[in-house]
Amino acid sequence: MKKIIFAAIAMIAVYLVWSINSAKPTNNTLTISGPFEFHGTDMAKDGHIYSRLGVTQSLTQLKTTGEVVPLLAERWSVDENGTRWQFEIRQGVKFHDGQSLSAKDVAASLLRAKIMPGVFAKVPVKAINAQGQNLEIVLETPYLPLLNTLAHFSLGVLSADSFDSEGNIVQFNATGPYQVVELVAPHKVSLTRFNDYWGNKASIEKVEYLAGHRSESRALQVQSGQTDIAYTIDAISKQNLENTDNVAVQSVNLPRTVLLKVNNHHPYLSDSKARQAISLAINREGIASNVLYAPGSEAYQLFSSSQNEWHVDQHKPKRNLELSRQLLTELGWRKGDNGILQREGKPFKLTLVTYSDRPELPMIATALQNQLLDIGVQIEVSIDNSSVIPAGHHDNTLELALIARNFGMTGSPLPVLYKDFTNKKGSDWGHMNWHSEQLQNDLTKLVSVSDPAQQHQLTQSIATVLAQELPVIPIVYSSQHVAYNKSLTGLVVDPFEIDYRLSELSFND
Repeated sequence: MKKIIFAAIAMIAVYLVWSINSAKPTNNTLTISGPFEFHGTDMAKDGHIYSRLGVTQSLTQLKTTGEVVPLLAERWSVDENGTRWQFEIRQGVKFHDGQSLSAKDVAASLLRAKIMPGVFAKVPVKAINAQGQNLEIVLETPYLPLLNTLAHFSLGVLSADSFDSEGNIVQFNATGPYQVVELVAPHKVSLTRFNDYWGNKASIEKVEYLAGHRSESRALQVQSGQTDIAYTIDAISKQNLENTDNVAVQSVNLPRTVLLKVNNHHPYLSDSKARQAISLAINREGIASNVLYAPGSEAYQLFSSSQNEWHVDQHKPKRNLELSRQLLTELGWRKGDNGILQREGKPFKLTLVTYSDRPELPMIATALQNQLLDIGVQIEVSIDNSSVIPAGHHDNTLELALIARNFGMTGSPLPVLYKDFTNKKGSDWGHMNWHSEQLQNDLTKLVSVSDPAQQHQLTQSIATVLAQELPVIPIVYSSQHVAYNKSLTGLVVDPFEIDYRLSELSFND
């Protein structure tokens, strides 16, 4: 009798295990948590979301080494004058609605990008011609970083009928390995695998992207299993997660600089001596070591030594409070009874705006607030939505902003610098109200010169002017920390922040 009972129990146990395993869903949904909101389908403003999630693709792409390789363009050539480019558009590519990609579609996307703010607006395009799978871009003058520029997220290709007669996007029809199922701005994107994708098809069927500002919350979500990947976590969360059994962390140094965006028309900041004084008062080594837990990431110029052609050797003016105070005295500032500098009866008081999308920025802002008080400069920190910074740039109300700028988003910083510094007003995420004839002339020469020795001379000249005049004030160089569930394989962190390479991911069952 006992044998019969044990046999029955064993059979029931086997049946339960089989039932549970049969009912268990397969790993077909990838959940991602990131800091960045989106507000629509405007490629100039929100293209980074769709590029990173594998929805849109550009003519070229960047390998992690920075090398430009083909994507939607299979091959290209340029004439001996450097002004007539021929691109052969990849055969067999379908849009998400089933249409075939042609050069006409690429031309429509590029022509729209030309009239929008962004890196392509500054390219000296004379004409864009399309016939079949052949695209021709004719330039007024040579523009050497064209292939790098074409890899930018804002130049993701949509079908020609995605635009109305005025260039507005009326449908979002792209070519990537994932297609959009649902957009709930500003926080949620739902994707599904595009089964007619021209390249290697994604292993994971569905993707959910959720935007959340707090780094600590994203880290807890991946630790608890609520999300599979958490992008852009802070240094403290990184340390905590490295001790967990189910989560791994990947980190990569980025060509991104945390910097102070300065309103160079502000009466307190218009003189380069004032900007130099502020820079000399900043304890960058302390911020790098004690805020970011990344000794050696302090930035005394815009470009790190890894971007050696843009890095000025021996330029490392460390914190010097005595010289900082001397420069401010030369500008007429005197310390008041409360320790705050005064000039003509007004205190040296500024508002610094930053945002929490980058978790390190509010902490760095607080450190700067304390450090600048040592020279009598009073800083009021305002943590707001990141959109406040472009708005303050345009209406000229912005005084200081702490931002993170990726100068390598096209592999080379040249397209971004050319866009920013050939415009006296600057750009939303670049300088503000500053101009240098020498810098503009050097940049204009650099985009068309092919001689390596002359290129080196010009890049060093540009980097030196930026380091001395400080139209923006560099603080530290950035790293990207990505936490992910150890059941995932194939994760590659893109240093240029263009593509998360989600189609290369799979679950270990």
